[in-house]
Amino acid sequence: MASKLRARDIMSGGARCVGAHESLMDAAKMMRDLDVGCLPICGDNNRLMGMITDRDIVVTCCAEGVDPATVQAGSLGGKLHWIDADADASEVLRSMEEHHIKRLPVIDVKGGHQLVGMITEANLAKNLSDAEIAEFANRVYATAG
Repeated sequence: MASKLRARDIMSGGARCVGAHESLMDAAKMMRDLDVGCLPICGDNNRLMGMITDRDIVVTCCAEGVDPATVQAGSLGGKLHWIDADADASEVLRSMEEHHIKRLPVIDVKGGHQLVGMITEANLAKNLSDAEIAEFANRVYATAG
């Protein structure tokens, strides 16, 4: 990985949030329209407060027979991990590996603590060597033994 890369160099910019008070149906439609499997959840102050995946919607709502139009996205936020836009690439990798996550929101701490992008596996693949990709996949997808 290039030693001078920062999170902002690796990320995809323009991340869109689903509002915490919007329904899971709204979140699902937004995922469909954006062709993504995960969305950041933002609160009334437009600050990041969680993440929601398509799997979250299916497993915790649809599979339980709950109407996704009646559940607010903010109720499924879960544990949140993010990275400062100025963090170096090794910190990005370390955070994703440590927390076993495949998507990492990027926050511009100096710029008002606003969400500025997302780092996904695809972003890493463009910036990692084959050996680093293999190591990342092993650490993130390895199951506890």
